Amino acid sequence: MYTKFAISFWLLALGGLPASAQRLLTLDSCRTMALRNNKQLSISKVKQDVAANLRRSARTKYLPHVSAIGSYMHTSEEVSILNSDQKNFLTNMGTSLVQNEGVQEGLGKLSQTMANVAPLLAQLGVPLEQLQAMSAQMQQFPEEVKNKLNGVGERIVDAFRTDTRNLWAGSIMLTQPVFMGGSIVALNRLADINERMARNSADAKEQATIYATDKAYWQVVSLRHKQRLAQAYLDLVKKLDDNVNKMIEEGVATRSDGLSVDVKVNEAEMTLTKVNDGLVLSRMLLCQTIGLPVNEDIVLPEEEAESIAAVVVTPQLDVKQALENRPELKQLENMADMSRQATNILKAGNLPMVALTGGYAVSNPNVLNGFEKKFAGFWNVGVLVRIPIWNWGDVMYKVRASKGATTILNLELEEVKEKIELQATQTAYQMEEANKRLTMAESSVKRADENLRTANLGFAEGVITPTTVMEAQTAWLQAQSQRIDAEIDVRLSQVNFKKVMGTLGIEN
Repeated sequence: MYTKFAISFWLLALGGLPASAQRLLTLDSCRTMALRNNKQLSISKVKQDVAANLRRSARTKYLPHVSAIGSYMHTSEEVSILNSDQKNFLTNMGTSLVQNEGVQEGLGKLSQTMANVAPLLAQLGVPLEQLQAMSAQMQQFPEEVKNKLNGVGERIVDAFRTDTRNLWAGSIMLTQPVFMGGSIVALNRLADINERMARNSADAKEQATIYATDKAYWQVVSLRHKQRLAQAYLDLVKKLDDNVNKMIEEGVATRSDGLSVDVKVNEAEMTLTKVNDGLVLSRMLLCQTIGLPVNEDIVLPEEEAESIAAVVVTPQLDVKQALENRPELKQLENMADMSRQATNILKAGNLPMVALTGGYAVSNPNVLNGFEKKFAGFWNVGVLVRIPIWNWGDVMYKVRASKGATTILNLELEEVKEKIELQATQTAYQMEEANKRLTMAESSVKRADENLRTANLGFAEGVITPTTVMEAQTAWLQAQSQRIDAEIDVRLSQVNFKKVMGTLGIEN
């Protein structure tokens, strides 16, 4: 009751101070600030986002993929369907025909026949001019035939030209996986496991951050109580020193007694200095842990309480719960599962793969209607099948290596489970021991208080020497210090037990 009143009074007193002077922080607020400002936890959140996006990416492997391809190519020579001899024959086939010996002989005979029948035609009344014109036409006939045939041949050669020196091509392709040897299924499972692993990693870092924050918090509280204790002890030995000096002046004490007390005063002052330095450093550590400037002036509610008021809790040991809740163990399980899925992906290298394809291809020039210099295309659908035949055992060796890695992870997982079981048992035992030490420390404080009170009374009556009083003061200091340590140990043992059981969180 007194402790609660002291804490409430301290909170009200701090509430009247300027905000810039001191900053009141409770344990829950320190935990919240540490979780919010911890860089490793921020990294863990980003890793969770990365894992979620990788999972979404793996889901797309089930769906058809569409891609477009476009290209342009310029070549120094065009593709030729006709060879040089064929081109030469077609462009000169009229000349070759006219120059043929059989054709020349026939034309000669035709001309001789025309000359023989000319007089007869003249006697029949055919005009001379008409006969001369017919003779001229007979002479021009071979040349006309030659030119016309040569022209036809040139047009045929031109029709077979491909004009592929400037080639434009493009296509749109759709691919739908049908069976990939189980690699897509394994890839998606791997992505799911990776996301869970990122979440477990974040939980582990969160618990580690809370544990570090609690340790820093209670370290400050412990040193603040020891600072008050050291100051109280210094006041005691100074008061004794003053009394002994008065006794020396009156001749009822020796100079040796005074020197002994002076040594105790120096020791008390040195102890107080060490505690003050430690308290400053502990505050800096707590500020750094929760994300505040190291020189921030902070104060904790438990600092000015009469005692730390540790609540004694009996540990409820449940090894099964620890194995189920520990995020570190879950991470190892995730790693083993990921290794098994990686093995399945490797196995897919020895299995057939089937995919459906479809698309539209276009080119310029195109060959759909001869060689036309314009864009034209066509639709296509098909089935793609890939069957591995021989790879010199490459996939088999990789699968064996992956299975070996999985075996190693499983063995490590079993070893960690055994260690966690031992750790849980030890932590429960340590928690019980901390409770017992607190009970004994409180009993020692009561005896030390009574011993110091009796020694002071005896010294005031002159029946006890200063040495006996100093011994009582030293015993009182040790008892009070042990009680503070026991109270802090109870607090930290409870936090450590929750961490080992995997239940440490902001709600705790």
